[in-house]
This record gives sequence, structure tokens and C-alpha cells, in this order.
Amino acid sequence: MAKNKDARPPTFAVSVVGLSGTEKDKGNCGVGKSCLCNRYVRPDADSYYSEHTSVLSTIDFGGRVVNNDHFLYWGDVSHRGDEGPDCKIQVIEQTEFIDDQTFQAHRSTNMQQYSKRAATTKLQSAEKLMYICTDQLGLEQDFDQKQMPDGKLNVDGFVLCIDVSKGCNRKFDDQMKFVNGLYSQITKSKKPVVVAATKCDEFVEQHLRDLHNFVASKKNLLLVETSARANVNVELCFNALIQQLDKTRGKPKTVPYLEAQKVQRQLVASVTDRFEKLMMTMVRDYHTTWKGVVANMKGNPDYEEFITLEGSRKGRNMFTKHIAQLKQEHIKRRREEYLTTLPKTLNTLLSRLDEVEHLTWTEAQSVIRKRSDFQCWFVVLEQTPWDESDHVDNSDRRIPFDLLNTPDGERIYHNHVQHLLSEKRRVDMKERFKKTLDRVHFISAGQPWEEVMCLVMEDEAYKFITESDRRDVYCRHQQEIVERAKEDFQEMLFEHAELFYDLDLNATPSCDKMSEIHSVLNEEPRYRALQKLAPDRQSLLLKHIGFVYHPTKETCLSGHNCVDLKVEQVLANRLVQLDHGRSDLYYNSANVDKINLCLLGREGLSQELANEIRAQSTDDEYALDGKIYELELLPVDVNSTLLFSHTWVSTFKPHGCLCVFNSIESLNCIGDCVGRIRAEMAQSRREKFAPPLPFILILANQRDSVCKNIPILRHQGQQLANKLQCTFVDIPSGAFPRKFTEFQIKQGLRAVLEGLKQNCDVLAPPPSIKDMSEVDLRIVMCAMCWDPFSVDLILSPFLESHSCSAGQPGQANALVLDKILGDRRRRIQVTVLSYHSAIGVRKDELVHGYILVYSAKRKASMATLRAFLAEVQDVIPVQMVAITDSQADFFENDPIKELMTEGEHIATEIAAKFTALYSLSQYHRQTEVFTPFFNEVLEKKPNIESSFLFDSSSRECTTGSGEEVFQTSPPHSHSPAYNAYYPDSDDDNEAPPPYSPIGDDVQLLPTPSERTKYRIDLEGNEYPVHSTPVGDHERNHKVPPPVRPKPALSKPNVKKLDPNLLKTIEAGMRSNRRTPRGLIAHSNDAEASDNYADPVDTLRTRGFHADDIYAEPDDTHNRLVKIRNSFGLHGGGEDENGYERKSQVGRRPSKYKHRSKILFSKTKAYQRRFHSDSDGEETGPATQKKKKGRAHRGSEEDPLLSPADPWKGGIDNPAITSDPEQEDKKLKKKKTTKTPKEPKKAKSSKPPKPLYPPTRRTWESNYFGVPLHNLVSPEHPIPLFIEKCVDYIERTGLTTEGLYRVSGNKTDQDNIQKQFDQDPNMDFVALDVAINAAAGALKAFFADLPDPLIPYSLHPELVEAAKIMDYTERLQVLKEIVKKFPSVNYHVFKYIITHLNRVSHHSKSTLMTADNLSICFWPTLMRPDFENKDTLSTTKLNQAVVEAFIVQSDFFFHGGDVCEGDGAPGPPPPPLNHCHNMVEALLPLQLPPPLQPQQIQHALPPEPLI
Repeated sequence: MAKNKDARPPTFAVSVVGLSGTEKDKGNCGVGKSCLCNRYVRPDADSYYSEHTSVLSTIDFGGRVVNNDHFLYWGDVSHRGDEGPDCKIQVIEQTEFIDDQTFQAHRSTNMQQYSKRAATTKLQSAEKLMYICTDQLGLEQDFDQKQMPDGKLNVDGFVLCIDVSKGCNRKFDDQMKFVNGLYSQITKSKKPVVVAATKCDEFVEQHLRDLHNFVASKKNLLLVETSARANVNVELCFNALIQQLDKTRGKPKTVPYLEAQKVQRQLVASVTDRFEKLMMTMVRDYHTTWKGVVANMKGNPDYEEFITLEGSRKGRNMFTKHIAQLKQEHIKRRREEYLTTLPKTLNTLLSRLDEVEHLTWTEAQSVIRKRSDFQCWFVVLEQTPWDESDHVDNSDRRIPFDLLNTPDGERIYHNHVQHLLSEKRRVDMKERFKKTLDRVHFISAGQPWEEVMCLVMEDEAYKFITESDRRDVYCRHQQEIVERAKEDFQEMLFEHAELFYDLDLNATPSCDKMSEIHSVLNEEPRYRALQKLAPDRQSLLLKHIGFVYHPTKETCLSGHNCVDLKVEQVLANRLVQLDHGRSDLYYNSANVDKINLCLLGREGLSQELANEIRAQSTDDEYALDGKIYELELLPVDVNSTLLFSHTWVSTFKPHGCLCVFNSIESLNCIGDCVGRIRAEMAQSRREKFAPPLPFILILANQRDSVCKNIPILRHQGQQLANKLQCTFVDIPSGAFPRKFTEFQIKQGLRAVLEGLKQNCDVLAPPPSIKDMSEVDLRIVMCAMCWDPFSVDLILSPFLESHSCSAGQPGQANALVLDKILGDRRRRIQVTVLSYHSAIGVRKDELVHGYILVYSAKRKASMATLRAFLAEVQDVIPVQMVAITDSQADFFENDPIKELMTEGEHIATEIAAKFTALYSLSQYHRQTEVFTPFFNEVLEKKPNIESSFLFDSSSRECTTGSGEEVFQTSPPHSHSPAYNAYYPDSDDDNEAPPPYSPIGDDVQLLPTPSERTKYRIDLEGNEYPVHSTPVGDHERNHKVPPPVRPKPALSKPNVKKLDPNLLKTIEAGMRSNRRTPRGLIAHSNDAEASDNYADPVDTLRTRGFHADDIYAEPDDTHNRLVKIRNSFGLHGGGEDENGYERKSQVGRRPSKYKHRSKILFSKTKAYQRRFHSDSDGEETGPATQKKKKGRAHRGSEEDPLLSPADPWKGGIDNPAITSDPEQEDKKLKKKKTTKTPKEPKKAKSSKPPKPLYPPTRRTWESNYFGVPLHNLVSPEHPIPLFIEKCVDYIERTGLTTEGLYRVSGNKTDQDNIQKQFDQDPNMDFVALDVAINAAAGALKAFFADLPDPLIPYSLHPELVEAAKIMDYTERLQVLKEIVKKFPSVNYHVFKYIITHLNRVSHHSKSTLMTADNLSICFWPTLMRPDFENKDTLSTTKLNQAVVEAFIVQSDFFFHGGDVCEGDGAPGPPPPPLNHCHNMVEALLPLQLPPPLQPQQIQHALPPEPLI
């Protein structure tokens, strides 16, 4: 050891020796001396070189690094021990370099053998450079150049390297022999030695064991197991030698290689893990470069430590792998994104199952490429596959089309097809489940799913779909039920209009009124349908009441469908302000010499018509009806761009347009073009007034095709002409070779001239026009919101007239007509309002007449009209208008027939006019339809205005004047005084007959002249005006005191009304038989009271005149005011006004409800029902009579037989079959039933009959409602009534649709049973009994039995049997239960079930399968208690039991086998006579000519009444 006397750290020179020499001596590789030195001097991975060759060229051997020496100077290492001071270790490697030419050792200055040379302790080599790696040789200037200090070194210790690996062509024993010799030489130097077992990462266990033995045999020899490549124990080896050189240092612990390797691996793994995390944190983009990463990581301890241990190359490799992983993850994400989008794309491009169900994936790809929106979803790349192209870095999110060629694409396609299949199955099952819910009639609005679930659990669709789908379907079903129930409830409120509209506007209903409303509505099924949604029902009711008493168009329940809003929109779009200068635009048609004709056609047809017209003309002059016209023709094709120009009409100025067609396509094009042309004309009319353009449809002959299409074209052309309200020119009969005939052309020209003439007559300006603010008549037209027709229909009679203009500014709902009435032109203001808006006008404004519109399809519309009309003063003329689709509705639709007939009856009773408008026809769409009504209003105008002044003065005394909606015209100077008498006008004698729903050729109602023959006085309905003010509550809830009925007198000219009223109307027969209005209308409502007006004939003894009909007590002065007979009973001694001169009080006009039996009865019906329901003094029989009246109410299917409305004709209708004498008897009987209060006697009196009888019948019967065993015998086990009903149904009713489901009229059912009670041998066929009535009577027979046909005691057994899963076992158990029936019940049950089985065989015509029949019959046969919740849970099971009996009737009762299907197969339906061609199929669509009365009379013979 070289000792320094100064304070510098000691320096030790260590020589590393080991086997060296030629390949023959050492083998193919060395023992690892260079690697051990490299790892110790430069431990960083980047500075470690695993290859150090000893074969050098002469040049490299002579270089400064080798310097012609056989040793290498590796440099020095500063070392700081844990205990000792710092020191510096200089490392020398003793080796032997081989010449690359001779493969012998290079010659050097020291030619000793290696063993002697390696053991030397003194080394000297001038300017020798530090060795780094083999690449340094010859390129010393490129590496760090460091010289060996002083050119000489003294070796202080040795590291003896022994390779314990397998070696390369070298035997371990030979190596150990060499080592023994070398060790012997080293020991001579007295220097410490440490044995380093090298290459322990590849050690051979035997070699290592031999080496341990060798070391153990030597004294104080230390062995360290090392691995330079793995960097294990390298530093430990040199530290152990330094400890031997410097005893002051602590002896290091020798660690075996395996343990040290484990520690090293853990260290490397930890460093690597931290480096990976660092790289994952800092490198997120796969486009990042290694250079950038190194710059960012430099200085980071995790990075530096990893580079030290593993090196930059390993770090870069890890970076490369990480980048590749990032790219793969990016591609994977893009692929997943594409694969996620692909199903949605397929759902868009291939959404139809029928389109892709049978396509292969390749065919489907072809279909996708042909889609128009293919480019929106896919992109076709030039370079494929897409994940190896630049598309992975593209922001384009469209799917690469080559992705579809992958297995994933095909898999998704097949999944898509399966999804469509499963979704179709799921949707079908949901719809099937929805239909199942529709068939369950027990589901009510607001019923929870849990209560309904038990009813449908056995359904196949229920089992298939998920619970969420079930709840979703049921929620949708409930929403439909609730919405339908709410709509029905709202419609019901409108149908009870008389119940709500008896109060004034802005009034508040009292508690009594609300009780009355609830009492009446509680009897309605539509009211009870919302029982479980009582808060919603109450909210709807309060909302309706709030609207009724505070109506505005903003709060209208119909919202945007309010009539007021609709009318404002239509009038704003179609009306123009009156232009006084428009007279310059008109011309006289008599002076027209030139006609501009526009010819409209398709595919050259218009040009052919122009050629034909020119061929019939001479120099463009055409002779027509003795006059020459110059024609200018403009043929236009329907596809021409000329039609889209806004200037061609004003440029050409056509007088008419001939539209020709020869096919359905051309006809459709014509319709569209006419619509566009009219829209342009309407626009020009708003800007500048222009006359209308006549359009004429002409059907061209088809020369080149079969004439079978002519009827179709004729029918379609006529329909389009009706829709467009234009003329249709048909092909004349006979054969002709050309497409157009001279007759057709002349007819078209005549239609054009007729249109010009009408424009001239209608549009010609009057000689003088009054000021805009003055109008002669004020008419109010009322319509109901939500009615199923467009307001354009009711406005068309005015808007189609060109004498129509807008009203004054601010009156958006008004229009003004200029019409010639009487001897001069009049201005008529028509205000079109909804009924709720017209209520205020009716009370406060001057109105000369009302046009009341109602829909014949809606009962609520008629009810609102009745409620409105009831409060209109009877001096104001009324025009009633019924709206329906066509005339055929009257004969084909019973509800429409009923409402139209009711409207005509009301019009007849109040002497009003009645007409009908049809939405599918232009019939009655001109203003002339209202001309008779306008004439009547004009004639009655003085009386109307005087009555208004009289009524206004009365109101000012009590309520004050009301706000006017429109200005009131000043009274005319010739108007009579307000206290004059206003008799009913006889103007109707001169007016045309009222319009009927059939047409002008058939008159359904008597003419006004005939009405006067049967006009009856109003008797006690009119009452004097009280001078004492009446409070709001009393005015709203009190009506004028009824008059005591006078004894009925026999009148020879009064006859009963024909019971078959509607049949009479259909036959068009004119009947002059009328029921007296005054007596019958009030007889049922007359009550004993001191305030009644007494008939005059009962007061004659008091000194009144003979002509004084009634005398009413005056509440103010307790005096009687006599009212004269002013309606046809002549008297004397009075003035022309019909009053005694001492009475100066004018007669206040009555209201229409006192002139119409229908209006009065409807208004009084609610009050009677409310007061009778709340009257506690009513005796039992009286109450029972009231209930009986309700029980006789007919079904909705045949309302004519129902006595609920007195105007309807039918069986047991007192309004038709009664006469005055019978009414008088009823009145007396009613009075005798009422007794004064005697509480004490009531206790001892005979108890009254029960309020609700145990059966549905209202008569006593010895046959119906008695036990079954009383009706049969051993010889006749089946009751006769059942046999007759079944026999009649099977003979005549097995083709009736809805048999046993559609309930017959209850009155007819009762009459069947009544007739059978009187005559058990009645013949159903002779009486022509309705099938549904017979079926209903049969079901009623079982319903009236004291006990159900299926005994209650067997119900539990039947329910348990229904739960048996095995079908055959279930039938066997049911068969055993049937045997337990009582004998009487068994035979009847067998008979009726067999009958139902036969009915089910005809399900194709009746639509009544065994399932439907069981639904209709099981409640009748079992009579369960539906108020019991347990019953609801077994409903489906009970129905299934009855269905099983019907289907398997042969098995249960006739010894047959079990049927395989759900029901026995029915007989094949009769063959249909198919039409041979389309013409025959469409011929019935042609509208027949107007029916003549005699034709209807023969076609509809009267049916016998039962």
C-alpha cells in the first residue's frame, strides 16, 4: 500500500487476475475479469459493456490504451466505507492479449508467463490511458482520456476470478489447475487475496461446491460469489479486499449469491415499477418521442435511479412498449366506439325487419352502400385495414366501411337482426297484453296495477314480457282509460247543460245548487267511472262550473278549439274591408263579347281541348246560344311552372277555367292545382278585390282504353266537384270517336257565363250604401266548441257570398251582408259566437234573430242549444241548423237521426226554422239558405226592438244597464210603444217550407201554414212583470209559478202522434197529428199551492169575463190581472191589444222554454228529480213510482223506445200515447197519493214496499223471478221461455254481430217478458222480435232467478278446479263437479251451455267466440258479489270455467271426446261474390238521386210493435 503522509485519503491498487491466454488455454470466452472491473469502476448500466475482447490487432495493441502491455488500467474508484475513512481504489486487470493474425500472445516488454506476470506487484507503463471499452481502441480521442498516475502502480492486493459457469470449451478442472499455480505465485507476494466466483448468474452447482472446497482448504482465503451482468456482490468483493488492506474497517458480511440476487431483483423491480408509473403519468399521447420524455424526466429520482440500474436502452424499450400500448388502446377505443355506433347505424339504415330478415351479411352491406345517407354514417378508406392507416388519427367519427368485414361487424349485424326479431316479438306481446287489458271490463280509472294483476296472470303475453313492460303497458292503458273517462265526464257535463245554465253570469252556485248537481250526476255511470279519482273529478266539475258562470274565450275548456278563436282566425284571413270603389271592377255579363279561358290538363290534354275548341270555332269566334263570343285560350299543363307564378292570373285575366281529366292521377293533379289557384286568388282578394274564378271539371273520353274506368272517374270527378263547389260536365251517352264533344264544350262555356252572371248580380254595388256603422238587422250565430265540424262550414253560406264584408273595427267575430230583403237592400250584421260567449249577448244586447248551430253527432251540442234556447225570448226568431256529413247519415245512423229529429221537433214546437248543412256537400252553402229567416226577422223587427226596450227598462229597475258587446241601432220611428202587445207573427205562412235533412224534394215537417192549424195557446206559461225587485238567489233558483191545469176539454181536431215517429220521418209522410203542448207539458209538474193561477173557467163565479182564460195573483197589490185569450179564442169588449182597458201593464214576452214541451221538460226534469230525491215527505208508493220511471229508461242503442225524452216515439211513451183525459186522470192520481204529515199514524200504517225491488222487473209476474223448479216438470225439464228464446235465436240470429254482447233495448226486453206472461204461446217470429232484445230477455231470465243457475255452494270447488295446471285433469274434475248440480239446474245448464257452444261455431259472423261468450255469460250464471275483493281475484278463473264448459260441452254433457283446439271449428263462411273488376266494387259508392216520399214509403213498411 502506498502511504501518503499528508491528509489525502489512502489509495490502494487492486489487481484483478484469472485464467487468461489463447483460446486453447481459456476456451471461447474469458472468466469475466473485464466485466467485473467494468461493473465495479463504472456501475451505471449505460457504462457497462458485456463484451471485452482480448484478441487485438498489432495497432490496437500498440495504442496508448493497451500500450504494448498485457494489463489494462481501469481507472480509480472513490470509496467511502461505513466505518473507515475515504479511500481511492485503482483497478488493474492482468490479462493476455492475442494477435488477431497469429492468434498468439503479443510480444511485450515482459515476456514472463501469465502466472508469474500476474503476481507481480510493481507495474510500469508510461502515458498509459484508462481503458473504457473495446470501441475505444483506435478512437481514443472520442472517449474520456485519463492516464495512469505517474505511469506506474504498486499492487496492494489481488482479486482472483474463477468462472463457475459452464464455460465455453473449457473444463473446470483445467481452470482450477491454472488457479492453483496462479494462487501459489500470488501468495509469494504476501499480498491479500479475495477469490471472486464470477458468472454466478449461470453457475454450475458442482463447480461452486468445488470452489468452496478449494477456498476452505486455504488459510484466510475469502470467497465472494459475484455476477457482473446482474450487478450482484461486485462491490462487496472489492470491499472485502479493502478491509483486508485496511484493518481499521469493519469486516463486511459475505452474502451468498442467491440471497444477494434476490435483494438486487427486488431493488430493480421497485425501481422499474416507479419508472413505469412515472412514464404512465407523464406519457399520455402515443405521438410522444423518447427525446422529449428524457428531457421531461431528467432530474426525477425515479428516472435517474432506473437509468442507473437498468440503463437508457431498457428505458427506451419500456417507453416503446408503452407507446405501442397507448396506440393499441386508442385503436381499441375507436373500435369500441365504432362497434357501439354500428347498432345505432343499422337501426337507422336497416330498421325494417322484413327488409333484412332474409339477407346475408354481404347482401346487407350492398344494401347499406345504396342508401342515400350512406356517406353520413360510413367512410370508405383507400388504405386498409383502417387501424393501420392514418384514419386512427383522424377526427372523423364515421365508421370505416372495412370494419364491416371483420367478425365483430358480422356479429353485430346478426345481433341486430335478432334484436329486430325479439323487439317485434316484444312489441307484439305488449300489444297483445294491451288487447288483453282491453278485454278486461272490470278495470276502472285509477285502479292500481296490483288489483288488476291477478286478472291477467294466466295470459301468455303477461308471462312473456317483463314486469317493467307490464307496468308500462298498464300505465298506458290506465292513461287511456283515465283520459277517456275524463273526456266522457266532460262530455256528460255538457250533456247536462240545463243543469248548469239556469244561473246568471258571474253568479256563485249555492249549496243547494251544488247538492242538486251532485244528486243528478251521481246517477250517471260516467260520473261513477271516476270514483277512484274523486279529486280529479271534483276538479273537473269545479272547473266546468267556473267556466259556465264566468265564460271567456281565454278560459274555454276547448283551448285553441274555441269557436270564438276559430271564427276570428277565419274571418281575419278571408274577409276584406268593404271597398266602395269596387263597382269599377264589375261588368255586365250581357255585354261580354270576349271570353278568356284557361284550359288546365295533364300530359297534353289541355292542348287537345284547345285544338278541339278551335276546330269548332271560326277565326277564334264561337257561336253559343245565338251569340258570337271571341275566345282566347290559354292551355296550361298542371306541371307547368306558370302555375307557380303569382302574376299569370292578373296578366291573362281569365273569366273561367276548364279542367279536363281522363285518369285518377290527372284528377288528383287538377284538385291540387285548383287549390293553389284559389289560394292565390284569395290572396289577391285580400289585397285588391277580384271576382271569383269559375272552375268547370270536364271528363274526357278514353278512346284507347276500355270504358270500364269511366264509372270510377265519373264518381271521383263528381266527388271532387262537390268538394270544390264547381260544375261537373260528364261524358254524354253514346259512342263517339273524339275525346271531347261539342256538347261538353258548350256546357262548359255556359257554366262560365253563368258564373259571370252570378258575380255581376251578387257583386253589383247598390245605388246607395248607408254608413258603415248602421245596420238593419243584428243576427247572432251560435255554435258549440269542440263540435266535430269546421267553422268554415257554418261560415260558408256567408263567405261564399261576395256581398259579405268585414264588420266594424274591433268586432273580430262579426261580418256584414248586403242583401235585398223586401223592397230594398239591407245591411245585416252577423256575429258568430260560441254559446258561452253568446249568453251575455242574449241578456244585455239587442239581437233581432238567432242562428243556433248544433252537431247531429253530439248530444252535448244539442243539450247546450236547448239550454241556451230555453232562456231566449219567444219574440226573437230562431233558425236552427243541424250539421252532419251527408244526407245518408239520417238513414244510416240512429243517434244522428235522433238528434236531427229532436231538432226538428223543437223547431216545430217554437215555430222556428230548421235546416241542415252537410260537410261533404256544397248543398245549402249559399246565403239564400237563410233568406227566409232574414225576411222573418225583418218583419218582426219592430216587435223585437220594443220588447227589448221594455225588458231593458225592467232590468234597469233591478240590476241596472249592462255593458254592450256591440252597438245598438237606434229605434225606428215607426216602432210601437214598449207596452204594446206583440202577438206571434203569421209571417211563416208566406215563408218557404223548412229544410229537412233529406232534401228539398221530401218534406218531413208540416208547412208553416199547417202549423197554424194546430197552434195552441200558451195558457198559464206567461206571467206579469212584478214590480218588486227580486234577489239574485231567488231569481236564479225560482221559476214563474206554474198555472193550475184547467180541466181537459175534448178537442175533435187533436189526435195522437204516430208512435213510429222516426219511421214516419224516413218515409217522408206529412202528418198533421200534433200533441197539445200546453196541457201535457205541465200536467206532471202542477202542485197544489196558493200561488197558482187559476183557470178562468174555475173563477167565473167570482165575476170575471168569459174570455179571461187565466187570472194570476199580483204579489204586490193582492189583485188579479186578467190575461185575455189572444191565441185564437175570440172575445169581445177589449181593445186591439187583447187587454182590458183598466189594465195598463204590458204583457212581458215569455221564453221559448214555455213554448216547447221538450225545452220545458228538460229544464224541469232536473228540478223534479232533485226535489223528489230530497223530499222527505214522499211516501213509499210515490218513491217507488219514481224509481219505476227510471227503470223504464231504454238503452242507448235504441233511444227511440226510451221514455226519458217526451218527444221520442216508442213503446210506453206517455208523451205520445196519452191524451188529455188520461193526463187528467194521472194528475188526479198523483194528487191523491200525497197525504199531509201524520207522524203518529205513519207508525201504525202498512209499511211501504221496499225502495229497491229484489229484481229488475217493475211488474208482478208468476213466471219470471220464481224458483227454477216451479217452472219445469219431468216431462219438460227446460222452461218454455228458455226454449222459445233459444229456438228463435238459433233460427234467425246466428249471423248477428255481437250476439249476447250488444245489449238490446230494455223496454223491448220487458215487453217480451210481459207478452209471455199474458200469452206463453207467443210467436217470436210473428212479432218480429229484435235478436238482441230476445238475447237480453234470456239473460234477464237467469238474472231474475232467486238463486244463480250455478249454485253458490259449488263456486269454491270450481275455482280450485280452474287452478289445476293439467288440462285433462282439470276437465275431469269439472265434470265431477257438474254432476253435483241439482237435477233441475243440471238440465237447464246443459241446455244453455250446448246452445252457447253452437253459437260459438258461428263466431266468424257473430264475432262471439267461446271466450267472448263466457265473458258475457259467467256473471249471469254465477252472480258473484262484485263488491267483495275476493271476487275480483277469481274473476278470470270463473270466466275460464264457463269458457271450458262451452268449448267442451260434448265432453261434459254428451259423452264426447275432449276438443283439441280452443273451440270447435265453425262451418266455413258462405262464399263471397267477389267483384270481377274495380268498377263493380265502386258502383255502390255512387250517390243515389234524392229519395221520393213514395219510394221511401214502399221501402220501409211499418214494423209491428211488441
